[in-house]
Amino acid sequence: MISKVSKSVTIVAIALLALNTYAQDIKGVVTYQTKTTIDMSRFGGREVSEQQKQRWKERMKNFLEKEYTLSFTKNESYYKEEEKLSAPGQGGGRWGGGFTQGGIYKNIADNAYSRENNMMGKTFLVKDTINNLEWELVKESKMIGQYPVFKAVATRNIEQNIWSRMGRRFRNTQKEREKKTDSSDTASTEDKIAVEQPKTETITAWYTPMIPASHGPDEFGGLPGLILELNTRNTTMLCTKVVLNPKEEITIEIPSKGKEVTREEYANIVEEKGKEMMERYGGGNRRGGNGRGFRIGG
Repeated sequence: MISKVSKSVTIVAIALLALNTYAQDIKGVVTYQTKTTIDMSRFGGREVSEQQKQRWKERMKNFLEKEYTLSFTKNESYYKEEEKLSAPGQGGGRWGGGFTQGGIYKNIADNAYSRENNMMGKTFLVKDTINNLEWELVKESKMIGQYPVFKAVATRNIEQNIWSRMGRRFRNTQKEREKKTDSSDTASTEDKIAVEQPKTETITAWYTPMIPASHGPDEFGGLPGLILELNTRNTTMLCTKVVLNPKEEITIEIPSKGKEVTREEYANIVEEKGKEMMERYGGGNRRGGNGRGFRIGG
């Protein structure tokens, strides 16, 4: 239930005042469930039956629905995916020789960010500064479990990398084919609208000042409280468990392996590798020059 504005402000003020001392030594482990949605209405540029959509969803479940843990102290955090075995017929995404991303380490006091990524069998250590969004705090609240949470919104650019351009090019090619069967002006206008892609997205976060740690899932943070829920254009990250100040020592992993690069340098490397894969697999026929192509699932 969303509280009234005045009540929301009062709760925040009381929480921040009461927990000012408590925040000095706060630490914990948070579990998040994430769910990503994809539009399967015209998957691969063709009409898809409901039965086929359901089969694909089951095969991609481990790719679209994941569990993560966030271990944190006052200044440090480490966010990683919890590994789980795939059920028969399920699987994650496999692209060429493979791209995997390691856990995310952040140190607020040092403004430090690092992550180990593996690309085509080579490990890169991405080290940079923390990249927080410019949040707008909204006077809107609700409850998540036992915690009152408050809304914050931000806008960010949608990454325009080679993979998104490949998807647009494929859709554009498919639309061009479809236009040949319908030469009307209306069809042409609808086609232009259909292939237009948004350049920005709105991020919505729900944070609780009851846990005064400026951390959150994935690369998100920078709010006056722990983020318990976050929504992007197609992904929801929801906290399902919080363990504060456990008796066991909390281990914050600091990535250290791989060739050290910045975010921008790594993005350029991914771009170049993507172009190589396009040249290697994208020519000759629809499934790739060697007939193998890419596939998702087992």
